[in-house]
Amino acid sequence: MRARAIAFAGILLAGIAGAAMGYLMIDVQCSGSCAVPNGIGMFVGSLIGAAGMSVVAILALRAIGEWRELADKETRTS
Repeated sequence: MRARAIAFAGILLAGIAGAAMGYLMIDVQCSGSCAVPNGIGMFVGSLIGAAGMSVVAILALRAIGEWRELADKETRTS
């Protein structure tokens, strides 16, 4: 359960970091009224960051599950 909570927190942090990067990427390139482009940059950045981290989290949780399964098999056979 703790691993899932850590994975969820990591996905949230990656989404926040992606939103900040998306905002700053557009803010550097835009001049004048940039509210809509900045918002789109934040949205796209947060989606990319959260999606990338979710892939990493899923792979990590699967690996943890496999390690626990192997450890359980070893303790049963010993």
